[in-house]
Amino acid sequence: MSGKDFNVAIIGGGLCGLAAAVPLFRAGIRVQVFENAPEFSEVGAGVGMGPNSVRALDSLGLLPAIVARSEQAGPKTRVFNFVSGYDRHEQVFDARRFLRDTRCPLLIHYQTTNPSNVGLGIYRQFNKRCTSITTSETGTHIVHFADRSTYEADLVIGADGIKSVTRDYVIGDKDFKPLKYTHTEAYRALVPHQDLVNAGVKTDLQTRPVCFVGLGGHLICFPIKDNSVINFVAFVSDHDTPWVPELTGPWVTPSSPEELKGFYKGFGPDVMTILDHMKEPSRWSVHAMDPPLQSFVRDKVVLVGDAAHPMLPHLGAGVGQGIEDVLVLTQLLTRPQTKKSNLSDVLAQYNKVRPPRANWVLNASTRAGEKYDAFHSTKNDTQTTAKLLDSIWEPVWNYDLKKDIEDSIHTLEEKGIFEK
Repeated sequence: MSGKDFNVAIIGGGLCGLAAAVPLFRAGIRVQVFENAPEFSEVGAGVGMGPNSVRALDSLGLLPAIVARSEQAGPKTRVFNFVSGYDRHEQVFDARRFLRDTRCPLLIHYQTTNPSNVGLGIYRQFNKRCTSITTSETGTHIVHFADRSTYEADLVIGADGIKSVTRDYVIGDKDFKPLKYTHTEAYRALVPHQDLVNAGVKTDLQTRPVCFVGLGGHLICFPIKDNSVINFVAFVSDHDTPWVPELTGPWVTPSSPEELKGFYKGFGPDVMTILDHMKEPSRWSVHAMDPPLQSFVRDKVVLVGDAAHPMLPHLGAGVGQGIEDVLVLTQLLTRPQTKKSNLSDVLAQYNKVRPPRANWVLNASTRAGEKYDAFHSTKNDTQTTAKLLDSIWEPVWNYDLKKDIEDSIHTLEEKGIFEK
């Protein structure tokens, strides 16, 4: 243990919170995780990991533990095939062309990794819903919880997701509400693959993920449970209406195949058969950040993941950006030269490199959805759509995160904050 002279409170025990806790703990930093849920458990959500996030997980030393709890024996290429939502469902675009690193797993329906599973006794507390953060006279932060308890820390990492309370502290303006409803609905359901085969679906849904593209909506399909079940997410979007403040009612509500099929009139036989088999879809109202935050840090409170940059899911890059956040932040915090007296300078370097990168991906995710939903002979044909999709994954998957870290360390050395 290095005996660092500062302690860290992590608000949120999801993927990003735990991914940050492990390297900090290993470096001897006193870290405690506070999670709103009563325990770590399966949440039933799918998470895609591109090559950039796989490399980040590897650098964090977490890849073996994550893969061990996934449905795959190891990282492998499972990249989307884009096909027409109409008529014969011909191929529109193959995203494999951008893979330089073939370790591209799709980790889905796994149980959130518990720190004890990787042999670490990280301190964590459950049933801890953060309600606010204040600053003490000595400059430390006091985290307040719904049960009226508090915790004092030198540094607070906000990993508390899309409805983040730590974000409110970082923004510092109660009237500024950048979280918006995007006029996008995601309808989710699981369907046994054999049922679809028996019903006559011809498109190969087992070999790799598929995205049926069309006008006004697209349908994501990826196999789970050893390819025996297909996870479907049908997106319906209004791209012409400006985003509005977050919805006050439930974000997730029950739906029906009849409601869903009403949005996909004119689509081809495989799409309509799939929608028929989505017997009890749940409807998710999708939110994202607009405008993006220009700063992820205030005082010594720092945001990672969806707390910093909630985005539309159309590039499958939201979690990956959170993992990138965590790698940059923990690489800087665990440097031997980092100490309580220079935390602000260290966080300033994180804040220099992460908002531009994550916000670029946030905006690109919005543009990607618009491209998927414009496929139609009357708008963007196969050739046009393929050209539009031809450049969107390269800067996401093959970004040089190592250079950002090296440049940050170099800057701290040039300023005399770190010794060379």
